[in-house]
Amino acid sequence: MSENIVNINEHGRKQFEWKKYTKGGIFLVIFLILLGILLSNLFIVKEGEFKVIRQFGEVVKIIDEPGLNYKIPFVQSVSTLPKYQLTYDVSEAEINTKDKKRMIIDNYAVWRIADPKKMIANARTLESAESRMEEFIYSVTRAELGRLNYEEIINDEKSSRGSLNDQITAKVNELLQNDNYGIIVTDVRIKRTDLPPDNEQSVYTRMISERQSTAQQYLSKGDAEKNKIIADTDKQVREILAKAQADAEEIRADGESQAAKIYNEAFSKDPSFYSLFRTLESYKKTINGETVIVLPSDSPYARLLMGYPN
Repeated sequence: MSENIVNINEHGRKQFEWKKYTKGGIFLVIFLILLGILLSNLFIVKEGEFKVIRQFGEVVKIIDEPGLNYKIPFVQSVSTLPKYQLTYDVSEAEINTKDKKRMIIDNYAVWRIADPKKMIANARTLESAESRMEEFIYSVTRAELGRLNYEEIINDEKSSRGSLNDQITAKVNELLQNDNYGIIVTDVRIKRTDLPPDNEQSVYTRMISERQSTAQQYLSKGDAEKNKIIADTDKQVREILAKAQADAEEIRADGESQAAKIYNEAFSKDPSFYSLFRTLESYKKTINGETVIVLPSDSPYARLLMGYPN
């Protein structure tokens, strides 16, 4: 009897301990579930991003300050939008210039989200916002370039591309603001301009012809300058030679005058010596090693050679 009582007490004690452990386990499971729900609904807002909180699909809050935040479980959801500037490569588009020439324009845009609520309300997603922005960029670019001639667009010296980019950016922002898309385009740039393939060869041919014509103009101008320089140089040479010849004639005449004066003075001082000097000078011109001279006995040469006075 006592053994049965002991068994009953032991069984009751075990049941009590089992219930206690089971209850503790349930509380632990519930605590872990609640902790998991709590942790899963915590989120961190980082620098450079917006956190969009939706409740049953409707935007109820936009958080843009960095930090730790919490959303209502099972009711609210969180999505992320970039706060920093984004770059979008606009699709190539063909346009017509003012002078009716076709060309392909390749743009890129730098943009950012200024008002996430407006962007979500009107564009819904980033892709839709970029799509609308691309449509506006194409429309404005086509209108602005359509007012310019082809040469004004591709020629850097004649181009106003810098101000043109600013004008396109301003007009695109105006269109986006009018439709409340909540985004701002920081810059629109034309990064490349090409010709349609069927126009390239004709344009290249025309460019080659223009370059050859320009080169011929330079050559003609160079030839004209060369001929002018040669003519001026020849004229200067003739003038210098004429002046030198005149100076030489003047010097020669002056020298001959002085020589004649010296001769006259010498002749007047000693006529015999002067006659002898002139005769000897004539010998230098008329007599060499092979000269044979036949002289009459009364000629001045013979008399001098024979030692007779003149």
